[in-house]
Amino acid sequence: MKKVIIQDQLFEMFPDFRREIVIVHSLQNRSSYKPVRKILKKEIDSRLGIDLTSEPRLHSWDDAHRKFGSTPEEYLPSIKSLLGRIQSNAALPFINSVVALFNYISLKYCLPCGGDDVATIEGDLILGQADGSETFQPLGSEITENPMPGEVIYFDSKTKNVMCRRWNWRNGDLTKIEVSSQSLVINIDCLPPISEETGKEAQEELVSLLQKYCKAEIKTGSLNRNCRELVVG
Repeated sequence: MKKVIIQDQLFEMFPDFRREIVIVHSLQNRSSYKPVRKILKKEIDSRLGIDLTSEPRLHSWDDAHRKFGSTPEEYLPSIKSLLGRIQSNAALPFINSVVALFNYISLKYCLPCGGDDVATIEGDLILGQADGSETFQPLGSEITENPMPGEVIYFDSKTKNVMCRRWNWRNGDLTKIEVSSQSLVINIDCLPPISEETGKEAQEELVSLLQKYCKAEIKTGSLNRNCRELVVG
């Protein structure tokens, strides 16, 4: 049985970190879907003009990246990158319904949210620190690279393929969610000042949206310093 596991050293650095998890076992995904487009567009429009320099929920991720040796000004945390992109162009590419819905959740709650196709993963899904031997193929690229030792990565324990570098900076190509994907793990990452209640609210809203617009079959779970692994199937 595959598991999502957060390694102990991550909680040594970030004891209040929480990961809300949405496990999808089957769904109807679409490459274009007007109702979901409308939801995402409305949220994009509501976030225009936000001051990225004074938002404490962004500062927490900048600080986290610096703590494990990254440079958030160069390697932007995903939520900061997402908010920055829509300031210059009030739109995001519509990859598919699932990606659009977790982008909506990211924008609404100002937190990192992303997912992977579990069928492309051979071992457990590990969030922890790299030793530098792991391999990463960036989304949309054929180039393979290695993470820096100590970098926070999300990776396949069997193949050592990295699904996301610098915690939430850049996704990998090999586990991307496509229209044909049927088994997914979606992560909603929370650091203070995001509360446990807000993380749960984001998780519950995403579940509701996936059930409504993708007819998804779903289970949920939470990982934190008191519960560091979860069976996903």
